[in-house]
Amino acid sequence: MGHREDLLDGARRCLLRKGFARTTARDIVKESGTNLASIGYHYGSKDALLAQAFIGLIRDVGDAMAAGEPHVANNMREGSLERFRAGWEGIIRTFPEHRAVWQLNLEAAQMADRMPEVWELLTKMQSEGRAGLIRTFTGRPEDALDGPAVDSLGAFYQVLLSGLTVQLLFDPDAAPDAARLTEGLRRIMELARTPG
Repeated sequence: MGHREDLLDGARRCLLRKGFARTTARDIVKESGTNLASIGYHYGSKDALLAQAFIGLIRDVGDAMAAGEPHVANNMREGSLERFRAGWEGIIRTFPEHRAVWQLNLEAAQMADRMPEVWELLTKMQSEGRAGLIRTFTGRPEDALDGPAVDSLGAFYQVLLSGLTVQLLFDPDAAPDAARLTEGLRRIMELARTPG
């Protein structure tokens, strides 16, 4: 492995242990066994390196969520409550192992104005994340989704995921499980069908 990959791996470990705000360039260098000049040479800045490392961590979580999807697709109709529940069960299963990454998500959102390189990459990733969530809950391939679906349905799932993330991080025992989320959706659907 070269310095570029060593830096990326070191930055990932630092992010998981210390977060964005407390990770210094010297921490990354120490963790990666490289030197300070390597950061500038390969990534341009510490923040750009942290942004790339964070994207890798987010993709790891996405891969973990996708690994749980095959059981969702079997005999579950797109848009069914059963599929909705199975999708949330798969996502919630990833939280204990990837808790630090979910915490980084919140930290990144709070630090947006101080870390423009991180913010720029995160905003570009929004569409990718929304498309992945649609795949989780509908089974539709990401490359078959149109912009309006990603902007509406994907955003809906993303808002639910963001709220659930906050609840699981702050009070995991009181956070809703997949069954409660599904019951909530069932009640919303029932209310939407009620004439009025």
